[in-house]
Amino acid sequence: MRQHLSMLREFSIPLLAGVVVTLVWANLAPEGYHHFNHDRIFGLFSVHFIVNDLFMVLFFGIAAAEITQSCLPGGDLHPVRKAINPLLATVGGVVGPVLVYLVLNEVIGEPSLRRGWGIPTATDIALAWLAASLVFGRRHPAISFLLLLAIADDAIGLAIIALFYPDPTVPAAPQWLVLVLIGMGAAALLRRQNVQNYWPYIILGGSLSWAGLFMAHLHPALALVFIVPFLPHPPRETKHVFEEDIHDRSPLAGFEHDWKVTVDFGLFMFGLANSGVQLTSIGHATWLVLASLVIGKTGGIFLMGLIGQRLGYPLPSKIGTKELALVGLIAGVGLTVALFVAGEAFTDPVIQGAAKMGALLSGGCALIAIIAGRLMRVRRMG
Repeated sequence: MRQHLSMLREFSIPLLAGVVVTLVWANLAPEGYHHFNHDRIFGLFSVHFIVNDLFMVLFFGIAAAEITQSCLPGGDLHPVRKAINPLLATVGGVVGPVLVYLVLNEVIGEPSLRRGWGIPTATDIALAWLAASLVFGRRHPAISFLLLLAIADDAIGLAIIALFYPDPTVPAAPQWLVLVLIGMGAAALLRRQNVQNYWPYIILGGSLSWAGLFMAHLHPALALVFIVPFLPHPPRETKHVFEEDIHDRSPLAGFEHDWKVTVDFGLFMFGLANSGVQLTSIGHATWLVLASLVIGKTGGIFLMGLIGQRLGYPLPSKIGTKELALVGLIAGVGLTVALFVAGEAFTDPVIQGAAKMGALLSGGCALIAIIAGRLMRVRRMG
């Protein structure tokens, strides 16, 4: 049973199942799906609110844990020189899609679509890892390169959500952000008192942070991003991204270990709450998002990776131009975060549906990369 569950998580089956179920439901019974997603349960919260404003707190908290661990001595983003090339590629993978989106919007779009520029900036880490494993094998250096890039651009994606996508129907109330600062202060105090259990950090600091963001009309799903870095951890990291160190008993490792399975399977509900677009929901926003992910990500990562090499920050061994191009293409899989940002960027359901369709279609980057890898005869490792 444990092996079957691990396989389901490894191949992102919960998320993909949620997307497929929702697409069928939203197209066969759209009114029923809308009521399921947006009607309040017992007059309190809708499924959409529970998933996007509560469950996604854990999702982004796990992402923050991975970023924190990667930045520790011994981690994949430490020292800085070791991470220069993937970080430069990250810049290309963020700026490239934004430029493609804005330029194409001037040509085929309209002013109302400009707000969607942030949708194609992030990479779906889990699906990108799966595609890369099929293209390169699990021990190829391109895997670590891609995961570092994906984590870094997801960190940028978190900042973009926080800064540029407040609730457009309610004016921001930044004075409430003092609660976020108080939450961070509480977490810092707990760490100074050497509290070796993550629950006080999450309950006290996380609750204050969530309330501050919610009252400030910023997205509360980012609440734990400000708290997780304060969780005690070893002075040196001994594992790579998404590996698990069974000897690490720190609160940071404990939080990730205890909630990773819940998040992985909970992505079924994320797919259910965010993928409900009708197959006819194709418009200018669809092609803007899709082209930005496919062309902008691939081109930006490829170009900046080569520039980094010319500047004296080489690519990892066994990564040449064809491997770098494939990494860029795989990074164009923007499903999870792209769907999330699309829901925040647009309030018009027609435009939002078209943008989400572009995010869903970006999953095709994985299939194209797998085929291209075979045609290019990329050597698989492991």
